[in-house]
Amino acid sequence: MIFPETRLRRLRYNTVLRNMVTETKLSVDDLVMPLFVCAGTNVRNPISSMPGNYQLSVENLVEECKKVYESGVKAVLLFGIPAEKDEDGTVACQHNGIVQQAIRAIKAEIADMYIIADVCNCEYTTHGHCGTIIDGDVDNDSTLETLAAQSVSLAEAGADMIAPSDMMDGRVGRIREALDENKFEKIPIMAYSAKYASGFYGPFREAAESAPKFGNRSTYQMNPANSDEALREVELDIAEGADIVMVKPALSYLDVIYRVKTEFRMPTAAYNVSGEFSMLKAAEERDWIDGARVMMEILTSIKRAGADIIITYSAVDAANILNGIK
Repeated sequence: MIFPETRLRRLRYNTVLRNMVTETKLSVDDLVMPLFVCAGTNVRNPISSMPGNYQLSVENLVEECKKVYESGVKAVLLFGIPAEKDEDGTVACQHNGIVQQAIRAIKAEIADMYIIADVCNCEYTTHGHCGTIIDGDVDNDSTLETLAAQSVSLAEAGADMIAPSDMMDGRVGRIREALDENKFEKIPIMAYSAKYASGFYGPFREAAESAPKFGNRSTYQMNPANSDEALREVELDIAEGADIVMVKPALSYLDVIYRVKTEFRMPTAAYNVSGEFSMLKAAEERDWIDGARVMMEILTSIKRAGADIIITYSAVDAANILNGIK
């Protein structure tokens, strides 16, 4: 049938019916809040390019996690800013590393908070790259050993999930091997499988103090023009033992999220990254858009594309809306 017999607006006139036939439903359970922990005490440094986000010392991070948990968001993704850095990022592997301290402190206060530990070296190296530099570039295979050691240390501290974001070839398999050897076979891996060399990371590099001191990351992060390659990356990570695969960034890569979910039917995460968040906030501050409405539209689009998990700096704000608080 066609018009006038078929009138699709019949399903839109009533709020109750509109809700009944809503195809994509965003839930607080879908959301993960990224947080930045730094050395020191009583530190709450505003991140100028990311309004409402801070570098937090451990005790303030714990208080922030309490607020996140109370909003209904039960998972956080932790990034560390150490007091000192080194050439190959081994500072990230220390028993008393900054994220390790944070995990123990959070678990002592909020036992049920689900803690995802980002695994990478860029915050921990003096040069800002994601691994050991040999002959002017990141050496893939030596970096794997640091990543494996870091993962085990974070699991020992109490991390619930390991999330390697470095984009080294073979790192999921090496991390899985190291975790299993140390009796952490129950710890899942969420791989940043299709992580693009994107311009959307600028604010994060301020937040994590991780900008590279030379060159760029295009020899290990993906070319934004490629989506077939993303499927190859995801397939390899699954074969190496990834439990969840991720696409990063999210908003400019909705097609990749869709392709990954359709092709593999694996639990799929998407990272709504700092630049996406900051653009939204900048437009909202200038009254160019309804910030809350556009935020929810963006998150819904990521879910509609196929993401099961959405990592976003808007997690608490979105949770409050979903809970009817504002």
